[in-house]
Amino acid sequence: MGSLPLGAMSQTNSPSTKNPAEMMREMRLKILNPASQMGLKPSKDYPRIAAVLMDWPMGTNVISVYGACTGDASIYTTATFGVLGGVGHEPVRRAAHELVKIGERYFDAAVSTKDFPYPKPGNICFYLVCYEEVRKIEVDEDSLNNGSSKYSDLGAAAQKLITELRQIVQNNG
Repeated sequence: MGSLPLGAMSQTNSPSTKNPAEMMREMRLKILNPASQMGLKPSKDYPRIAAVLMDWPMGTNVISVYGACTGDASIYTTATFGVLGGVGHEPVRRAAHELVKIGERYFDAAVSTKDFPYPKPGNICFYLVCYEEVRKIEVDEDSLNNGSSKYSDLGAAAQKLITELRQIVQNNG
């Protein structure tokens, strides 16, 4: 998957009693609920999956990239930075849509889950946010990097979304 050169972007405009890392973990967990709870319904383009969240351990932190059928996209981390609000940028919307469309291909390969731990180092986890459940795929990072994983296209789509979100930070930086 390569390295992730990301700039920091404030997650909020108002002070909070929680530290930024706690807030990002909470935001991650909020999106890991069935999409019907957020008012989303299956469509022709997105019949089974409304969003994909990829958790990627990097050193002592985890990067979580989220893309939804609505075009919304964000990066959450266990550190103190992230990127929210990508839906306002056409390249981000396209990348989010593509990630979810590729995720649709792996619905049957994913396992239904109600637990959302971060993956162990060396693994990458994809959570498929479906309309009535959340499904999970965990894969060895090296197999994604070298293209030998059957999920390499899903990893590449998540990487593309990260790149588009990173461009927002660089262009606004």
